[in-house]
Amino acid sequence: MFTLLRTAPSPKHPKPTFSIPSHHNLTTSPPPQPPQDAAFASLILKSDPQSLTRILHDPNIRWTPDSVNKTLKRLWNHGPKALLFFKTLDRHPTYTHSSSSYDHAVDIAGRLRDYKSLWALVARMRALRVGPGPRTFAIIAERYVAAGKPDRAVKLFLSMHEHGCPQDLNSFNTVLDVLCKAKRVEKAYNLFKVFRDRFRADCVSYNVIVNGWCLIKRTPKALEVLRQMVERGIGPSLVTYNIMLKGYLRAGQVKEAWEFFREMKKRKCEIDVVTYTTLVHGFGVLGEIKKARKIFDGMVEDGVLPSVATYNALIQVLCKKDSVENAVVVFEEMVSKGYVPNVTTYNVLVRGLCHAGNVDRGMELMERMKEDECEPNVQTYNVVIRYFCDDGEIDKALDVFEKMGRGECLPNLDTYNVLTSAMFVRKKPEDLLVAGKLLIEMVDRGFLPRKYTFNRVLDGLLLTGNQGFAKEILRSQSRCGRLPRQKLTETSEIDKLTSQAKQPNITKKDLPFLDLFH
Repeated sequence: MFTLLRTAPSPKHPKPTFSIPSHHNLTTSPPPQPPQDAAFASLILKSDPQSLTRILHDPNIRWTPDSVNKTLKRLWNHGPKALLFFKTLDRHPTYTHSSSSYDHAVDIAGRLRDYKSLWALVARMRALRVGPGPRTFAIIAERYVAAGKPDRAVKLFLSMHEHGCPQDLNSFNTVLDVLCKAKRVEKAYNLFKVFRDRFRADCVSYNVIVNGWCLIKRTPKALEVLRQMVERGIGPSLVTYNIMLKGYLRAGQVKEAWEFFREMKKRKCEIDVVTYTTLVHGFGVLGEIKKARKIFDGMVEDGVLPSVATYNALIQVLCKKDSVENAVVVFEEMVSKGYVPNVTTYNVLVRGLCHAGNVDRGMELMERMKEDECEPNVQTYNVVIRYFCDDGEIDKALDVFEKMGRGECLPNLDTYNVLTSAMFVRKKPEDLLVAGKLLIEMVDRGFLPRKYTFNRVLDGLLLTGNQGFAKEILRSQSRCGRLPRQKLTETSEIDKLTSQAKQPNITKKDLPFLDLFH
């Protein structure tokens, strides 16, 4: 993590008066120590390739698949370092990677779109006879779809047997699920129709397709698949009904959702906590808070206890559609009843507090998370950073960002995008240098910024006379495959634009975002 430029020392956070009860009595305990994998990740981030071998091969460190997997997860948002760690440890004299560790490495290589490394890892797995297995191919398929290559995901499924992993019903359901969750539902449905007889599609197969149509709010198509399912002698499960219920609510079909739920009760379906959680969240998101609360309160009368997920749903809709203070009351009620909040609970409430203008209270809740042994994740940090930026507290946002870079929770693409955009708010030349450094760092960590982001930073640097740094940005742009605008592909053209920036008759047409600096 680079040292950020500052115009003034960052003010200390005032101690908030707001307090949220902890479900552990830890008020007198020292702050928890970072976990071992966080320490490993921090050490790896600071090491060069030469020293890394010496550190990882230290005989005093006893590597296990669990410790390796946890460290890879810590390094997830620094893909190049994660792969370097994995490859360096692959040469360890006594330790051998497990199939699960290979799957993590394959996933990271896929996120980086480094397909050469990905397939080299698959070949290595096969040579060591630790895979590849169905999970490996599910990961690769998901990465292809995320990269906008759904056809390659389908071809991968059809060629699995060539890599020593024959297709079966589970792998068929998995590729359908990957396509549907990426909203490539038409493609999934066509594949389903071609192969459903060959793989003897089951209830899970039909549920995946029903869920796919519901995700894109095409409930009539979902019902059509549901009818086909029944016609083929496959009985819908409670999961099927819950998917359909959620689909109606997602599509805003409140009347249909309620009638469907009543029909479930009428037919004496074994309604579970997922059903009620779906209703609480669905009605709440649509602004029907009273109804959501009534359903929540009525669960117990129907013999179903709410889960942590149910509380999370209620807290979220109260934050979004009602009052964060009411959400805090529900949170306190939840803790008092012995429920242990998870990271989603805290993230929802942190977001609610920040959205209500109480960012410092959100920060206090983050500290409470750590005391309650619930580690903040990148989404937690991103919420706080985003709202500090929205409030114009850029230095506070940068403070939080720097804390993330110490190995416990590395920033992701969203973090960089939020901060880079914020660097244009104060209209200070030094902020543009920070934006440039953020851009270089995100590329070095394996992220693929938008072309718009590159060009915006480039324009700002040119306008403020930083043509040398602009050239470095262009080189970075070429490395990650984001080609610059045609007029900026040559050094001479940068020099030309730089000289134009010094002339009094420059216009917005010559340099976009000029109005930011008036």
